[in-house]
Amino acid sequence: MNEFKKFIAKGNVLEMAVGLIMALYFGAIIKSLVNDIIMPPVGIILGGVDFSDLKIILQSAVIETSPGAGDALKEVAISYGLFINAIITFLIVAFSIFMVVKGYNKMKEKMAKKEEEKPAAPAAPSKEEVLLTEIRDLLKK
Repeated sequence: MNEFKKFIAKGNVLEMAVGLIMALYFGAIIKSLVNDIIMPPVGIILGGVDFSDLKIILQSAVIETSPGAGDALKEVAISYGLFINAIITFLIVAFSIFMVVKGYNKMKEKMAKKEEEKPAAPAAPSKEEVLLTEIRDLLKK
């Protein structure tokens, strides 16, 4: 329990929560981008195909024989069009994250180079140099 308290107190939980919220909404934006912007033109190019409607029907839906009978069956299908949309969404998210990490690494590299380029502070004079300087100053007087 103490270890958990230390973990929460460090602020890691807050950083993870912010990251999770950002990822959730970033994923929603990308999903909308794929479903609403990218896939409609791709569907038109492929002959008017709506990827969200692509599926293999395993069992057709059966409507109720009479209202309230409860004998209706839902359609059972393999929705491979939605799976294709999910794959495209994943690829876009993965590429976006790759570009962010690549930019971060490049920025980190530049900052490391700047640190290396900074001239090193001059070394403190040795005891001999200090002693010789004192002797010189005394001789000048």
